[in-house]
Amino acid sequence: MSGVERIEQVFRKLNQAGSAAFMPYHAMGYPTRQQSLDVITTLAEAGADLVEIGIPHSDPLADGPTIQTATYAALVGGTTVVDCLQMVRELRAKGVDTPFCAMSYYNPILAYGEESFVAAAASAGVDGLIVPDLPPGESELLEPACREAGLATIYMLAPTSTEERIRSVARHATGFIYLVSVTGITGARDELPPGLPAFVERVRRHTELPLAVGFGISTGPQAAKVAEIVEGVIVGSALVKAAGSDAGVEAVRSLAEQLAVGSHNGKVV
Repeated sequence: MSGVERIEQVFRKLNQAGSAAFMPYHAMGYPTRQQSLDVITTLAEAGADLVEIGIPHSDPLADGPTIQTATYAALVGGTTVVDCLQMVRELRAKGVDTPFCAMSYYNPILAYGEESFVAAAASAGVDGLIVPDLPPGESELLEPACREAGLATIYMLAPTSTEERIRSVARHATGFIYLVSVTGITGARDELPPGLPAFVERVRRHTELPLAVGFGISTGPQAAKVAEIVEGVIVGSALVKAAGSDAGVEAVRSLAEQLAVGSHNGKVV
């Protein structure tokens, strides 16, 4: 089964159950290499339906201070692209079978070699790829390589996206489309933006792909509200902050379980 098919299977199963997917993000190598493996294993155990594997980058433009701090610490600790893929292999060898989407900025992929990176990612056990700073119109090499390897190509849309951009993403995306809930960077927020439902409906007019919302979600009740209007709930900063706390993995487990319940609308899936 290809990565695209594995992601599609998750959304199909959850749709039949009347639930949205809980989709946590974690930065590989943070707080340490082993702890990041423990965090991702814990997220899978706590109800994650798909995990975003963050590949650290020195200039994460879309990320807020929490994830910037985490990725910087991972880089200082020696985390590389090669090491991130090796960690994916180790997680798969341990039996973690939750679909993984690697989230990386373009420069590390370019330095690795686009086709080589996609082949290595697929071999390691990655199912999809999110590149925040690579629009579909500039992915002439990466997208065909993903298609050949069976990896999903996930693109982002923001509330400021034009109709033309929405149509372009709808044509090129596979797996799901990532909707950025606010104009700005990642980070936990107290309230969801009031314009989110209208933004979701704008995108739905152009695609039948599952839609997942990220940026700003940090609590179970917020996840539940998002799950009412889209197929996926993405949470990053709040969980990364928990991973870096004194309670570490246990703090991640507690928060992830609440977010999973919210995303699943109180249902066990």
